[in-house]
Amino acid sequence: MSMRRWFQLFAFNFIQLLLSALVIMSVVVERLKLIGWRDLLSYQFLRVPLYTWLIAFMIVTSSIVASVILYFIERDFGYLRAKINWLLLNKYGHHIFKKSQPTSYSRHTDALNTEIELLRQKMMEMSKDLQELSAAPTFIGEDTKDEIIQTERLRIARELHDSVSQELFAATMLMSTMNTMVSEEEYPALKQQIVQIEDIINSAQTEMRALLLHLRPVELKNRSLSEGIENILTELNGKVAVDVHWHLDSSIELESGIEDHLFRVTQEAIANTLRHANAKRLEVFLTQSSDQVQLKIIDDGNGFDVTSVRQSGNYGLTNMKERVSNLGGTLKINSNDQGTVITINIPITT
Repeated sequence: MSMRRWFQLFAFNFIQLLLSALVIMSVVVERLKLIGWRDLLSYQFLRVPLYTWLIAFMIVTSSIVASVILYFIERDFGYLRAKINWLLLNKYGHHIFKKSQPTSYSRHTDALNTEIELLRQKMMEMSKDLQELSAAPTFIGEDTKDEIIQTERLRIARELHDSVSQELFAATMLMSTMNTMVSEEEYPALKQQIVQIEDIINSAQTEMRALLLHLRPVELKNRSLSEGIENILTELNGKVAVDVHWHLDSSIELESGIEDHLFRVTQEAIANTLRHANAKRLEVFLTQSSDQVQLKIIDDGNGFDVTSVRQSGNYGLTNMKERVSNLGGTLKINSNDQGTVITINIPITT
């Protein structure tokens, strides 16, 4: 309990009781003249002055009343704070909004509860409208904006794959052959340089795979969100020097536009991990609760300073944040020298 608030309630009740006692004594002495002030103040009960009993009674009563009132006030405002916190986390369907609550201490608390419920309904409607608006295609001429971007990305990805990617693969084969032909005992310096070149080419191939993943994403047509993500991870598994693990809830069903946004965010996050994290392990989790869908992407890479990256206007993170915000969701990034955890929560408004 807040001692300051308790003391304020105690003082208020004590002053009320003290004033009431003075008024009663004044009536008895001045108006009714049943006893004089001297006799009243000198009167004793069990060899204790009457005024001492009165003060003790007022202190005990004020303490009990202050404690009871403060308990009900903090209980009611605890419910209100909890509701507001769950609203801030976009958990509009949390059980705290549905379970019956004990009778409130005052009508003001009831009024605040009503206003919070109205706010919850309004936020749910806004979140639903925002998701529907984000899911709707934006037309530029006869084609949608996404179709135009997708066509251009596919063209660039095709050119990269047919030229740079194939040349990198050929260089890998050539360097592998040279590595087996050159003896470390005869040409130690040359052997070391060949190994270094191989490492550079392998790093470039990983970078190219990340770029192709970003530019030429797997389509979600006729696939669920979990199937699309699993397709990406399965394709990466064994092709990159990262141990890939995942757990995807196949029962999740969302509007196609929402699934598409989450799918693109997943691609962006995985591509960033491959390009920058130097990770050995990558984990992707997709789960659903009663009121939200959660996407979590974890790696054990180098990590980065989230604040400085955001301030520098990193395109990838900005794009991810915009997509999540457009769905009325939240994106949280925790990163340090032991890895990065990206947590995305999207409220379910249906």
